[in-house]
Amino acid sequence: MSNGARHVLGVVAGLLLPPIIAASLWYGIGDHLLRFQSAFEPSWVGLSAIVASGIAFAFLAGSRLSPIASLLGGLAFTALGVLPIVELRGVRVLPDHWLPNVMEQGFLTVADSGVLLFLGVALVVVSLFPSRWRSSGKQAVYPSAYDPAPSYLPPYSGPEDATRPMHRE
Repeated sequence: MSNGARHVLGVVAGLLLPPIIAASLWYGIGDHLLRFQSAFEPSWVGLSAIVASGIAFAFLAGSRLSPIASLLGGLAFTALGVLPIVELRGVRVLPDHWLPNVMEQGFLTVADSGVLLFLGVALVVVSLFPSRWRSSGKQAVYPSAYDPAPSYLPPYSGPEDATRPMHRE
């Protein structure tokens, strides 16, 4: 795959995956938290959403994908992770009840605990490694300075080999 195609796919993945990861994580955390508080039992749907968002996050941070994907996702998660800090300074940024109850509970839990900021910074740092920006080109093949040495093994003895039962005479 050419470097340009890899980066175009990285832009597409960087724009599509972070909202899906965030929504899945917020729903999973919120559903699990509310179920655990009300009935003191785990929410399997919530835990499944958390696992799915973890798998998608690992794909986003993976080294085979263009670093543009992790950079875009990291900037989005970092911006969302900074919002609670900005609101603590007295600037009202988020409207009340902008998400459904379960997702809002998950967002507040993840954002106020600093997990969104952590995820964002991790993705930004992962995208800064120089080796991720270069394509994995083919290795250069240099001609050998010497002729190949003769083999010390006996030559292959084709179908007349007497050690094979079907070729015995």
